[in-house]
Amino acid sequence: MKQLYFLLAILFPVVVNTSCKQHKPDAANVPLVRIDTARAAEGETMLQYPGKVRAAQDVSLSFRVSGTLNRILVKDGARVSEGQLLAELDPTDYQVQLDATEAEYEQIKSEAERVIALYRDNGTTPAANDKAVYGLKQISAKYQHHKDQLAYTRLYAPFSGYVQKRLFDAHETVAAGMPVISMISGGMPEVEINLPAAEYIRRESFSNYHCTFDIYPGQTYPLKLISITPKANANQLYTMRLQLSAEGRPVPSPGMNTMVTIRCADESGVTSLSVPTGAILRKDGKTWVYAYRPSDGTVHLCEVTPLRLLNNGRTVVTSVQLAPNEQVVASGVNHLKDGDSVKLLPPASETNVGGLL
Repeated sequence: MKQLYFLLAILFPVVVNTSCKQHKPDAANVPLVRIDTARAAEGETMLQYPGKVRAAQDVSLSFRVSGTLNRILVKDGARVSEGQLLAELDPTDYQVQLDATEAEYEQIKSEAERVIALYRDNGTTPAANDKAVYGLKQISAKYQHHKDQLAYTRLYAPFSGYVQKRLFDAHETVAAGMPVISMISGGMPEVEINLPAAEYIRRESFSNYHCTFDIYPGQTYPLKLISITPKANANQLYTMRLQLSAEGRPVPSPGMNTMVTIRCADESGVTSLSVPTGAILRKDGKTWVYAYRPSDGTVHLCEVTPLRLLNNGRTVVTSVQLAPNEQVVASGVNHLKDGDSVKLLPPASETNVGGLL
């Protein structure tokens, strides 16, 4: 019996010690994470999108009748004024047609006027008068149509601007409605950008616009909103058109690339936070971040609602569980679980520029 107690006395500490070792966290397996601070996002309301300069008006001009090009009076790149003659078709066939219709018109007109005069003096029947009136209207419409067709053999500039390209040369045959000359307006150009749906629904909060060009360093061009298309294109983007104002600066040409900055007004009633984009985790159909608790070195899930991406690598979110200046895990979130103990990655020293060492 004494031997049994002696063996228990020896084995009990060994079992207890082994059990404690099994439950003690292994420091080598503690996840190493980098943390950052959730900041209030009221000042981070600048959106930037690439854009392209467009002419205020960019049209392809065509004749309303078919025929053979008699001559084109302008060259590519030429500046033209509103109402200037650009090109004309051979008018011979339309002139012959008009001459024939004009002779028919004069004959029917004189006969109709004679019948109408007789009717006024009760010299003919109402049916004869109605026939004369309707006949005169019919030939008048035909005569006017043929005059218009002859006029349509001349193509005029609809506004002042530049000839972008001639699509046909003289003596070629063109059909009605076929583009002959492409032309852009000479006024102040516009800027066009594409907005994602997440920003389109916030369009009422846009308060100011401006753009910059790499070829004009140091120059900022103010913009004024013209329109936003209410329907998305095939890429689920909404087209925004903005009027450019040079105000003594060099005027950009259509086709140039630019960067458009949009300033958003503060969203009343919404407390938004800025967190690193790498801190956001998608799990169980919801969006989360891991908040770090310095008191015990653990992390805990906090549900957030993403609002928009910023151009500095951060994302604006809202959350009822996360407060400004609270620390969050900035990287390594996919390897963590709620309540895990973590080890912080030490910050780079002043001599370790960029944290490369």
